[in-house]
Amino acid sequence: MRRLLAAFLLAPLLVSPAGAAGWNVDYAKSRLGFTVQWSNEPFAAIFKSWKADIDFDPADLAHARASVTIDMASEASDAKELDDGLRGTFGFEVAQFPTAHFLATSFTHKTGNDYIATGTLTIRGVTKPVTLPFTLTITGKTAHLTGTAQLIRTDFHVGEGEWSADTPVSHAVTVTVDLTATRL
Repeated sequence: MRRLLAAFLLAPLLVSPAGAAGWNVDYAKSRLGFTVQWSNEPFAAIFKSWKADIDFDPADLAHARASVTIDMASEASDAKELDDGLRGTFGFEVAQFPTAHFLATSFTHKTGNDYIATGTLTIRGVTKPVTLPFTLTITGKTAHLTGTAQLIRTDFHVGEGEWSADTPVSHAVTVTVDLTATRL
């Protein structure tokens, strides 16, 4: 009787939990970057090194999740002198805060291929809520996602001191994601 009772109580633990589909990001085809107005001109940069762990099934959003870790020292643009400043004390301060992290905690389907990821972003040790509206197209085992999120750089202490004003560098930053992945 004890064995039967133990088997009954343990059975739920032995069954695989429901879960969303896992994805393997194709980093060669994917881009993560940002744009900000700098001296009234757009300044665009990408992060050359980042890793994403994604479980997502449009039919099972309750179990979907995404975790992205960004190597802040991998920021690159066409303006090396600005890149050096961005990595420094008044920018990302990569010596003390080498990574940023986005953790999507929930997903909402809007219409068609449009979704919203809601989560938190941590930059320079500061964590703030972020929403990422995105469009997702899945063809066979390949997914393509594009999205943008709006941030205020000073919320994350990026651009302190002489760079804390809204000029020459705007407070508003647009983060861009263009991701291609294959279902595991």
